[in-house]
Amino acid sequence: LGIMYFKGLGVSRDLVQAHMWLNLAGARSAKARRARDIVARRMSEEEIARAQSLARGQARFSLQAVEK
Repeated sequence: LGIMYFKGLGVSRDLVQAHMWLNLAGARSAKARRARDIVARRMSEEEIARAQSLARGQARFSLQAVEK
C-alpha cells in the first residue's frame, strides 16, 4: 500500500499515507524502512509527524482487533 500511495497506483498520490503504510511495514522489513526513508525526504516535518501519528493509531487499532 505504501508504494501504491507513493506512486499514485490506483489511488491518489499521498505521501502521508505512503509513509504511514511503509512505517507499519517497516516493523518487519528493512526494504520497507528504506522506502519509507525515501518518501520522508520529500515530506515536510509536519507531514512526517502526521504520518507517524496515523501509524501509531493504526497499530493500536490492529492490536485491539487481534486481542478480540
